[in-house]
Amino acid sequence: MKQLSELEQQDLKSITAKGKTMLFFTATWCGDCRFIKPSMPAIEAEYHDINFIEVDRDKFMDLAVELNIMGIPSFVAYQDGQEVGRFVNKDRKTKAEIEKFINNLAFAI
Repeated sequence: MKQLSELEQQDLKSITAKGKTMLFFTATWCGDCRFIKPSMPAIEAEYHDINFIEVDRDKFMDLAVELNIMGIPSFVAYQDGQEVGRFVNKDRKTKAEIEKFINNLAFAI
């Protein structure tokens, strides 16, 4: 999974401009983030057409505030620069819940 720090020369619009992008907000101290992180490679493999980008909420607090990310782990989905869905709250998320969220997104075919 790419990390936002690797893309710090770009802004959010350029990162999400083309195709399907999923921002995964996390932090090193977050127990619920550590719980779901081992499942992320399998989720990425299942949804290979989505560009997953991990965002360290503490390093990119301005972005988290801009996107109203108050709890982590959280997910924000984009297609061709437009937000198409979000799974944003402070609750622990399971692999099945994340897959259900992705399956219910309004991604255009």
